[in-house]
Amino acid sequence: MENLLSTIYDFIWDPLVYVTLISGLAYTIATRAVQVRHLKGMVKCLFGRASSKTGTTSFQAFAMALGGRVGVGNIAGVATAIAFGGPGALFWMIATAALTASSAFIEATLGQIYKVKSDGEYRGGIPWYIEKGLRLKWLAVTAAVVAVICYTFLIPGVQSSTIVTSLDTAFGIPTWISGLILVVLTALVVFGGTRRIAAFAEKAVPAMAAAYVLLALVVLVMNFQAIPEVIRLVLASAFGADALYGGMIGAAVSWGVRRSLYSNVAGVGEGGFAGAAASVSHPVKQGLVQSFSVYIDTVLVCTATGVMILSTGAYNILPEGRAPIVENLPGVKPGAEFTQVAVDTIFPGINLGAGIVAVAIFFFAFTSILSYFYYGVTNIVYLTGTSRGVLARIVQAGVLLSVYLGTVRSTELAWTLGDIGYGLIAWFNMIAIAFLCPIAVRALRDYERQKKLGLDPVFHPATAGIKGASFWESSDAPAPPQQDGAKSI
Repeated sequence: MENLLSTIYDFIWDPLVYVTLISGLAYTIATRAVQVRHLKGMVKCLFGRASSKTGTTSFQAFAMALGGRVGVGNIAGVATAIAFGGPGALFWMIATAALTASSAFIEATLGQIYKVKSDGEYRGGIPWYIEKGLRLKWLAVTAAVVAVICYTFLIPGVQSSTIVTSLDTAFGIPTWISGLILVVLTALVVFGGTRRIAAFAEKAVPAMAAAYVLLALVVLVMNFQAIPEVIRLVLASAFGADALYGGMIGAAVSWGVRRSLYSNVAGVGEGGFAGAAASVSHPVKQGLVQSFSVYIDTVLVCTATGVMILSTGAYNILPEGRAPIVENLPGVKPGAEFTQVAVDTIFPGINLGAGIVAVAIFFFAFTSILSYFYYGVTNIVYLTGTSRGVLARIVQAGVLLSVYLGTVRSTELAWTLGDIGYGLIAWFNMIAIAFLCPIAVRALRDYERQKKLGLDPVFHPATAGIKGASFWESSDAPAPPQQDGAKSI
């Protein structure tokens, strides 16, 4: 079984690494680097008010998407990238994020353009823009089925596995006990629906990210003398210029891209699902917000983790199929323990690092699990038209089961299944947005045209030359913009 899963993993990911980089570069060119030009506008759109009582606010949608992005990939994922790809993998994680922020913009904008209203909530994402944009119903149905399977059964286990492992390491809590507690906490939130998930994410995500970055800053201040060497090591290793890691450039690129994609999921399509839930006056507003979340996830949180690990020497370098190059932590497997050891350096002799990181992992991973549930149910809505049917209840039960099974599986198996799940969804999404990119670019031009007129942009498909955006042609759509120089967001 392990050999079969490894073969499937390689088949999915070997070409996907290059597709991710090439598509991110292509979208950056097509949008004229929207992720850079509109950075100020991203922050303004982030705090925009909802244009109706039906959807979430832009900030709630941002927090819900960031809750899915910021997970164990930001702690354990960074550690595995460094372990198997060398210090240079951190550079390629950041570079990939800078490029794929454009992919996040495209998918979130498309999610908004082709969203629908179901059971009093906005839904949208991969299957909707495949059906309405590409007009390929069979492919949309297939994508939705695959997404349901992946978000229900394959992906949640990575988060729950890392939670219980870190709690066991830090506090000695048996995994079966923490697993049951995690299932109960998950059930309490997911049975409350989208608004409860959004409300929880709105409060938890900013707090946990800020606290973690603050902790990282403390570690870096205490190890400031090592930072120049860390920067040199990361850059030299990224391009094979370091004597010790000269032969790992391929692994650095591969692991950097993989873990960046797993961490911020830009290009996988999650931004489309979360972004569609927001109530905004123009799709581009949520596209910009979702693009900004990639920066928070990878450029901020992942970089903080990577520099913490490297500046404290809390890592092993274990090239696949070769003897270890560096073994600073004998017997320690790549993962969250690297970060725990790094944090322990500011509490010498007390060993508080394991506990602090375990708490951070819990909040990071828990919000990710809630987001996965929302994405699974969203695809059920596409297939059945409702979030209240039998299939939606099966997703609820399936996620809870997967959360518990993740606590008893091996960490390696959990990561492999999670990577396969993300890879499968990513292929459907990347193929779709490759063809639909011109639609998102038209919406961007329409947004920029209205901005130049001093308006608060409001989307009308006919004006932008876009077909199939039925929601924006309905009575629920925002009113036309005023031509009197209304304040622009």
